[in-house]
Amino acid sequence: MMNLRMIATKGTLFAGALLLSSTALSGLVDAKSLTVGLTSDAVNLDPQAGEELSSNILFYHIYDPLVRRNADLSFGPGLAESWELTDDTTWVFKLRKGVKFHNGQEFKASDVVFTLDRLKKSLMANLGANISSFNAIDEYTVEIKTPRPYAVLPNDLAAVLILNEKYVKEAGDETADLKPIGTGPYKLVEWVKEDHIALESNKDYYAGPAKLDSVTFRPITNGATRTAALLTGEVDVIQDLNVRDVDRVKADDRYKVLSQPSLLNVVLSIDQREKSPTIDLDKNPMVDHRVREAMVRAIDVGAINKIIMNGLSTHSEQYVPASHTGYLDGASFRDMYPFDVEKATVLMAEAGYADGFTVTLDATNNRYVNDQQIVQALASMLGKIKINLKLNLMPKSNFFGYIRVPSDKSSLIMSGWDVPSGDGGSMYSVMFYTRDKKEGYGQVNRGSYSNPEVDALIDKADATAKLDERDKYLQDVTKILMADIPMIPIHYEQDLYAAKTNVDITPRADKFLWAYDIDVKE
Repeated sequence: MMNLRMIATKGTLFAGALLLSSTALSGLVDAKSLTVGLTSDAVNLDPQAGEELSSNILFYHIYDPLVRRNADLSFGPGLAESWELTDDTTWVFKLRKGVKFHNGQEFKASDVVFTLDRLKKSLMANLGANISSFNAIDEYTVEIKTPRPYAVLPNDLAAVLILNEKYVKEAGDETADLKPIGTGPYKLVEWVKEDHIALESNKDYYAGPAKLDSVTFRPITNGATRTAALLTGEVDVIQDLNVRDVDRVKADDRYKVLSQPSLLNVVLSIDQREKSPTIDLDKNPMVDHRVREAMVRAIDVGAINKIIMNGLSTHSEQYVPASHTGYLDGASFRDMYPFDVEKATVLMAEAGYADGFTVTLDATNNRYVNDQQIVQALASMLGKIKINLKLNLMPKSNFFGYIRVPSDKSSLIMSGWDVPSGDGGSMYSVMFYTRDKKEGYGQVNRGSYSNPEVDALIDKADATAKLDERDKYLQDVTKILMADIPMIPIHYEQDLYAAKTNVDITPRADKFLWAYDIDVKE
């Protein structure tokens, strides 16, 4: 099990400092730049307006959290230099002094209070679901209370980026999204949507200026085009190298291929409502457990890995990986429901759907590795048990708004979910908790799944300050979810990058490309 460093123990103080390289401290003689090819453009630069990978990558260049999530998923000081659990539900965070926003204003506790207050009213309110109150004790001390003992609050705060109160209030939400101001290692120079985002180094960054003076992110949605852009020298690094281009890039000594096991679980969310919007039947067939089991058994994840992913994916045993709290040792979807079209056909007949039904599958065509080919394979596989998939494919820029909960348009959705906090509860509370039952919970419950026992276990997990107890409650949730099948996990991607050989880059476990950790050698 991953060693989550934020174990809450009464009276324990967590402190430390960001270690700086001598290069970062001494400055650079010659300007260094980097151009990165991303799979898509950012949707927002306001970190409370929504989240998806490209936006998240940019967020952490421009803003900082109180608690820093490191490349290996350990946690350490960010804008908070230390924190202490003073009683079962009260955390006190000591803030760094002398930190400046990009507009020159000093970072203070009032900015944290403003950020958390705005967060509670935003689309990302789930990030603050386990915060009951907060206040500034003085200019550099913030007190945050949880409604009950909660072991992983500091981990959660790694996803909360701190805004400048004065700027956001004066500029307004729209301007703050287009022209963001943070404390991060880079400042926004220009955002030409669907073309590029240009950043320059924040020379006053509290941890020392970045090694790279400027970074440009270019959205290149087509995998072959991204590879071509690298090989022709237009970009220095590309994200999500096309699996079919791996050998080609490896064969050219000007470039290198890097890989990292992904945390991103590609999943199918199944509508659990009695009447489903894209199924022309009086009752939604997918409410029947036998139909959901038939769907799992009809999907050949091995064939998807071999034929579509070129062997560069790992089938999902559960909803979270083995490193996370909530993972159940020895349990696997593929053992519980092995690929068996004949058995799946029998289950469909037993449920009364021997003649099948038609349902629309919503999916992206530029967000996940080979996502379009995957949904086409799913259509073929489910077609063998007479489930006719109508494919509704769209770019990522349209997709997340289209499927936003609550949706009266979607019955079956292919998306992805990762849990960089290392805590399965952060996924379970938003994806499987009954919707509209508890503020900040169930906000991404795309299938309208509801199980009172699951809700109660999540409540218990969120009410303990002991990490081992939390893990046990979440494992119990996992058992129920694997039996109920509210969602079908497909596979974890293998994060693939390609870069020029002079680019010093190590892939992060959370798939965030953070230019502050990257250098270009002469």
